[in-house]
Amino acid sequence: MKPTFHHPLFVFVLGAAVFTLSTIPRAGKAQAPKAEDDFVWHDVSSWGVEGQGWAAENLKARYDRLPAKAEKIVRPPVWDLSRDSAGMAFRFNADSTQLKISYTVGDSNLALPHMPATGVSGVDLYALDGEKWKWVDVTRPAKVETTYTISGMDPGMRTYMAYLPLYNSTTKISIGVPRGTKFEPIAPRKEKPIVFYGTSITHGASASRPGMCHPAILGRRLNRPVVNLGFSGNGKMEPEMAALLSEIDAAVYVIDCLPNMLGPEVAERAEPLVRKIREIHPDTPIILVEDRTYTNSWIFKTKRDRHIESRAALIRAFDQLVSSGVKGLHYLEGEPLLGDDTEGATDGSHPNDLGFMRQADAIEPVLRKALGIN
Repeated sequence: MKPTFHHPLFVFVLGAAVFTLSTIPRAGKAQAPKAEDDFVWHDVSSWGVEGQGWAAENLKARYDRLPAKAEKIVRPPVWDLSRDSAGMAFRFNADSTQLKISYTVGDSNLALPHMPATGVSGVDLYALDGEKWKWVDVTRPAKVETTYTISGMDPGMRTYMAYLPLYNSTTKISIGVPRGTKFEPIAPRKEKPIVFYGTSITHGASASRPGMCHPAILGRRLNRPVVNLGFSGNGKMEPEMAALLSEIDAAVYVIDCLPNMLGPEVAERAEPLVRKIREIHPDTPIILVEDRTYTNSWIFKTKRDRHIESRAALIRAFDQLVSSGVKGLHYLEGEPLLGDDTEGATDGSHPNDLGFMRQADAIEPVLRKALGIN
């Protein structure tokens, strides 16, 4: 798929959300399903996914994260990484005690040294229990084509949400239910999404499964669609990405690029990035996030020095923007993002599931303030 996984930093920064409805969401329209071996199959492309900032007709492939025109605009590594389906999710209603998930990914490298195949290439299923999303199961891919069966669930009509693979492209995906059971696709929500732009951490490394990266966690908690524009090793606040970000009508932008940037780059690019977004979206909240603290920085001075330099540059840019009259800016310090016990990362840099939960806990109150919700 792409060699970008080997970036020296490999520093990776909401999919769907928590319903407060007392009834099951109304279904969207879908094409006629296909029947096979006592199962009826429903192609997800017929009703669509959440987590894309551009309409399907503007994409090169159905589950891309950047529009087709970006191939000639952004650097090749950014374009290659944008083919990954990170952050995308789809929803449906079903009353079956058995489901099948059949899908194909674009890269035979299904796992990474510090990230399992369930996170890199898995499809992660949740369901509503009352008003809370709860985990159901995740596929265990062993090859590019996977058909995974979930059996023995309690009977009853319920709403499901499935997250697509984080670090692999998805070329096609369908849901199968036994013939004679009910199935209703749910159209993607049209409300403004939370847009995350960042590094491999946003991209999802090293979550054990797609629903465990912090954009997905926050999407469920805040009942908001999310667009994940994390690019492994390549979240660098580049002007080309600033222009593309400005094309999305977001509820809030979360800019979390420092793990891929040194101080001079931050000083050069942070302020222009914000000003570009402000040209098109004068009132949309923007959150600037410091880099998470390396969990082993307590014993490596070079890592502590890196944090000091990049954070100083970001706070200077923030202060300059505020003093010049730019409104709607929020700032989040990086020190608490992974906790203080050194247990929040797989490799000192990329969060494990504990680290992602802590990041969600730290970001949530800032997001709520920016969005004006309790």
